[in-house]
Amino acid sequence: MTPSDRPNVLFITLDQFRADSLSCAGHPLVRTPNLDRLAAHGVRLARHYSQAAPCSPGRAALYTGTYQMNNRVVANGTPLDDRFDNIARIATRAGYQPTLFGYTDQGVDPRQVSDRDDPRLSTYQGILPGFLSGLDLTGEHQPWLDRLKGSGHHFARVADALGSEHLRPSALSASSFLTDRLIDWICSRPGPWFAHASYLRPHPPYRAAGEFATMYHPEDCPAALPIPTDRHRLHRSLLETGELSAARHPMTVPEIRAQYYGMISEVDANLGRLWDRLMERGQWENTVIVVTADHGEQLGDQGLLNKGGFFESSYHIPGIIRDPRHHSTHGQVVNAFTENVDIVPTLCDAIGAPVPLQSDGLPLTPFLEGREPPVWRNAATYEWDWRDSFVSSEPHKWPWDQRLERQHLTVRRNASHAYVQFGNGTWLCFDLATDPTWQTRETDLSVVLALAQEMLVWRSTHADRTLTGMLLQDGGIGRFPPGTMSGPAMQ
Repeated sequence: MTPSDRPNVLFITLDQFRADSLSCAGHPLVRTPNLDRLAAHGVRLARHYSQAAPCSPGRAALYTGTYQMNNRVVANGTPLDDRFDNIARIATRAGYQPTLFGYTDQGVDPRQVSDRDDPRLSTYQGILPGFLSGLDLTGEHQPWLDRLKGSGHHFARVADALGSEHLRPSALSASSFLTDRLIDWICSRPGPWFAHASYLRPHPPYRAAGEFATMYHPEDCPAALPIPTDRHRLHRSLLETGELSAARHPMTVPEIRAQYYGMISEVDANLGRLWDRLMERGQWENTVIVVTADHGEQLGDQGLLNKGGFFESSYHIPGIIRDPRHHSTHGQVVNAFTENVDIVPTLCDAIGAPVPLQSDGLPLTPFLEGREPPVWRNAATYEWDWRDSFVSSEPHKWPWDQRLERQHLTVRRNASHAYVQFGNGTWLCFDLATDPTWQTRETDLSVVLALAQEMLVWRSTHADRTLTGMLLQDGGIGRFPPGTMSGPAMQ
């Protein structure tokens, strides 16, 4: 692909954005006209899933195209191993200058730092290697706070500004600030360009900006999914955790939902400004646009807020891709299971770059082109690791004490069931065909065994493959050539 053939790329992430919070996905209340407009001129992924929570683990999977079991970013604070390729490095090799507006929440590999006093060793809120900074909103969003100060609003912390009931109008919001800077940058670029817009909203605190704070009324909001009567002990523990328990929050669930929907509509309005400017500049037809999220939001479902655990409200997220070169599929909805690990290989195809061998995902290109892919998954898989919050009165003595290695779970969600495997060997299985509210357990052990076996196959076929396809022979390193397999093959 020559430089003149390369499209512009606008890669957009929203933080903590649920799949059902789109009017084009059938939400009875929320209004997202601009995301709907993008879906009408692109392809919407109806069963799209994040791979992990919270932010750093979810984004590590998104940016590298690898599952958590391979990238091992298990918490906000886990370093991202520098050996992994990522979308910014790929775009750079393809001739772009990938530029970030917002944040990526990726901690530096400490083996790449020589100074023990380097401040990057004390935070996970770093910028993914390979990105240039167009607007650095890591940490406390200081550029935005400075902008507010210039407008007469003084806030010491970003959470205070986001949660303020007195910050008016919405033109002063963090989302508007990011959008303004991104539009200015786009207008200064001849192209082809690659921009990553990483919006913080609809992340807590649950307070929408300006007029969007009163756009929805709590009494109109759909009810949350109920708390199951038969609760797993991990679920019981989460219900007692302050920031995760809906019952312990000072706002009611309907109030939270009204503000959450307001945050979404406010971000949607800013995305509409982006679409309009691209059209005004004649760039709408040569810009690939991807919109997704790092993870979802419980929003009161099962009595929980924020993200984490095994329920899919924390992992089922929106996915919309517009490739202007494939008009025939615009407006279509993909009902196959898709995942955030598919985004990197899809963008590779879009910009003419090879898909890295590390990738656990698959290009979504066939869906964008209206073709059936050669192979595809029949389920989505996501992981959650909570070792960072595991508390013990006894010190951990490696290698004999491996309690931390058991503080995790993996979920495989297909069309009818969700199988949950815990690191301590226990499991759960939900019959979602009978009851989509995650309250009915599957009791047929033959069904459970088949799902457990599927998860084992998933894990074995996605193990790290960095060197596994190579041979040291004939004086060099090469991939297995055709006809050299002498052992038995499994079809």
